[in-house]
Amino acid sequence: MSFFNKALASIGIGAATVDTKLGNDRLVPGEEVKGVVEIKGGSTEQQIDTIYLTLVTTYIKESNDTKIQKQATIESIKLVDPFTIGPNEKKEFPFNFVLPYETPVTMGSTKVWIQTGLDIKNAVDPSDRDFIDVIPSTIVSAVLKAATDIGFRLRKVECEAAPYRLKTRQPFVQEFELVPTSGAYRGRLDEIEFMFLNQTAEQVDVWMQVDRKARGLGSLLSEALEMDESHVNFTVTKHDLPNLEQKLMSIIQRYS
Repeated sequence: MSFFNKALASIGIGAATVDTKLGNDRLVPGEEVKGVVEIKGGSTEQQIDTIYLTLVTTYIKESNDTKIQKQATIESIKLVDPFTIGPNEKKEFPFNFVLPYETPVTMGSTKVWIQTGLDIKNAVDPSDRDFIDVIPSTIVSAVLKAATDIGFRLRKVECEAAPYRLKTRQPFVQEFELVPTSGAYRGRLDEIEFMFLNQTAEQVDVWMQVDRKARGLGSLLSEALEMDESHVNFTVTKHDLPNLEQKLMSIIQRYS
C-alpha cells in the first residue's frame, strides 16, 4: 500500500500541498513582504528538498511584428533546507523579504504574483500562486499626479521588453503613457511616456519621451521618421516634491 501511495504521490495524487498566506497583499516597492507557507502532508511520507518563493510578472516582447507575452522572475528566494513531511502532517514556515524597487506597479494590464513551490524529487512539484497589489511609491505617485495636474491623462500602463539603450537588471521596463486632454499641451503634443528607473526611497531616475503633434507636411514627415520624439532623462528626489509640477512643466516645455 505504501509503494502504491508513493507512486500516486509522484504524479501529484495524494501528495503534499502548499498554501501561502500573506500578511499584506497591498505593497509599495521597498516594503517588507511577510507571510507564512503552510504545508500539509499527503498520503505518504515525502522528502521536500526546499521551499522556493518566486516573484513574477509578465511583459510584452515583439518578435517578427508579433507581440508575445513572456514571464519574468523579479526575485527568487529559497526558504528552507531539505526536510521530511509525514502523512497528513502540517508544517508552517514564516518568511519575510523586501519587495524589490524594480517590481512594476499593478496598474493597467500589469499583474504581479508570488509563486510558492515545493521541490520534491521524482514527483510533480506542488505550487501556489498569490497575486499582490503593488502601488506606486511616493515619488512615482507625485510625478504622475504632477502630469495629471498640468493636463495629462494616464492612458496605458504596460510592461515591455527593455530597449537595448536602457540597461536594467530586469528584461523589461514599465511604461506609463499619458495624453494631453487640457492645458498648455493639448494640441501641441501627442503624448508623453514615463519610465521609472533606479528607484530608491529617496529618488527615482525618470526616462521621459515627448511626442510632438504633427503640423504640416514637414511635421508629418518627421513623425513618419520618428523625428518628432525627444528623449530626456532627469532625477526626482523627495526634495523636488513641493515644486514638482513646475519642474515637470519646464522640462516638457523645452521639448514641446
